[in-house]
Amino acid sequence: MIKAIIFDMDGVLVDSEPFHIEIEKQQFLLNQISISDEEHHQFMGTASDVMWREIAGRHTLNIPVEQLVEQNKTESIRYFTALIEIPVMPGLVDLLEKLTTQNYPMAVASSSFPEIIEIILEKTGLRKYFQVVVSSQEAGKSKPEPDVFLLAARKLGIPAKDCVVIEDSANGIKAAQSAGMSCIAYQGPGANPQSQKEADAVVRSYTQLEMML
Repeated sequence: MIKAIIFDMDGVLVDSEPFHIEIEKQQFLLNQISISDEEHHQFMGTASDVMWREIAGRHTLNIPVEQLVEQNKTESIRYFTALIEIPVMPGLVDLLEKLTTQNYPMAVASSSFPEIIEIILEKTGLRKYFQVVVSSQEAGKSKPEPDVFLLAARKLGIPAKDCVVIEDSANGIKAAQSAGMSCIAYQGPGANPQSQKEADAVVRSYTQLEMML
């Protein structure tokens, strides 16, 4: 029985993945690191520090990982703070309103920096719908490890088995399933259907998701 719903943020609540991709591509150029689009895509759903450690293991870097992570954080905060509008996924607000009236506890569990999560949720007006907001940094490990989803469930006070996760990336789906939660993949803009095959179900709209919950 579903007693709580945990949402990923990027690519699920908001169409922010293109912004993150652009920030990271600019960072690759700035630091003269050659990363293909295929390799870059493998890091969808993972935290910045995990991405840079993986890249450091495959490429020769002239700058410490910690400095690259801090660089990414600084640039991301600047970028998202300057945005006038951050697109919310179609039909999402209607769904959140209905789930709120039905008294579903809801959380956001994201691999983004905590500061970025707060900027996005505040700018979009989505913060009011969620009782709990957690990041991979707070949890201690990034997706595909289950820690961020388990932390969200603990803060909601709901057993993991009674939570459903809404995700879009392969890493997020693995994390949800490792946490013992069911997982519905949201096939939004830019989502790779091939990477969502392991989800318990796939939806292409929030109207479709509403019918399942």
